[in-house]
Amino acid sequence: MSEEETPANGTKRVISGQRKVFYDGYWIKAYDAPADTLGAKKRLIEALTRRLFNHVEHGVNIPGMRLEEARRAFDGEENGQKKRVKAGMLAGALFNRAADVFTKAVEMQALGVEIRPDNALIRQCGEHLKEALDLGKMVLHRSGEEGIDELWGEPFKAFAFPIEAFYRSRYIKIAQTMRDIDRITAELCSVFGSVPLFRGIEPLLKELGEAAKVKCETLHTDAEIFEVWPAFVAACERLSAFRPAQTVSSLAIGEAATFGEGLTLLCRARDLISDITRARVPMPKSTADLIDRARRYRESCGDTPKVTAARAVRKRSPPGARSAPHLDR
Repeated sequence: MSEEETPANGTKRVISGQRKVFYDGYWIKAYDAPADTLGAKKRLIEALTRRLFNHVEHGVNIPGMRLEEARRAFDGEENGQKKRVKAGMLAGALFNRAADVFTKAVEMQALGVEIRPDNALIRQCGEHLKEALDLGKMVLHRSGEEGIDELWGEPFKAFAFPIEAFYRSRYIKIAQTMRDIDRITAELCSVFGSVPLFRGIEPLLKELGEAAKVKCETLHTDAEIFEVWPAFVAACERLSAFRPAQTVSSLAIGEAATFGEGLTLLCRARDLISDITRARVPMPKSTADLIDRARRYRESCGDTPKVTAARAVRKRSPPGARSAPHLDR
């Protein structure tokens, strides 16, 4: 597509029977934004908060009623490692308290009480979400590799901006996620395409990349999730089950080490694609680290006697033991 033909961000079209919106080089499945009401914001913030807790490290989903207890624990901690964890616990309590406050405001509105944007309850909700956003920078993804600040910011964005504007910001993040899925897939195909023992892995990598992008753009509430999610899990499993076309009794020690490192790299790549697909936000540090690791692996293959498809490990495990990815909540 030439520069003149590239659609403007926000362009909408029907493609293969689906409504799509264009952002940053990708056509993404489009959904209608709900009405911009307190009730709709409440439901959106609740869903975003559940999604956040589903992807960050364990132990930070603290009930809002324990907010002051969590704050005292954080303020009184001097050990740096423990304080980082307690920051996440305080952030979780702040998120849940904000959801509690918003729920009460919506209930009051349903009884006919006018709730204006400058209402004290609404202001308190915004303050809690903003504080949680700052503290959330210390919380790690469940992989332990990096934080995912974008997920901490989404409930605050849903609160602070019109819902239509929030949806636009989500499409941009999904486009960025799709871009990183493509980057990872292309790098792995380039690396493993030059290693004869891994001949046949490229179609599996491409299948996973395409399934990941479809999953990334599909909401859990969409009826198509019953086809999209199984396709994604099956692509992960097919990559894990990869075996070379031919095997013999053994490899030389150096070749076996190189081959094993390749399997470990495939495992990490599969897990990272799954992580960013389910979170629907980029993980730039982890992606950069993986690509760097893949390039170093390619260089190491150049220093090792060629591993041919006719010589393989007698018995080995699939690339990684991590279970199939979990469906987003």
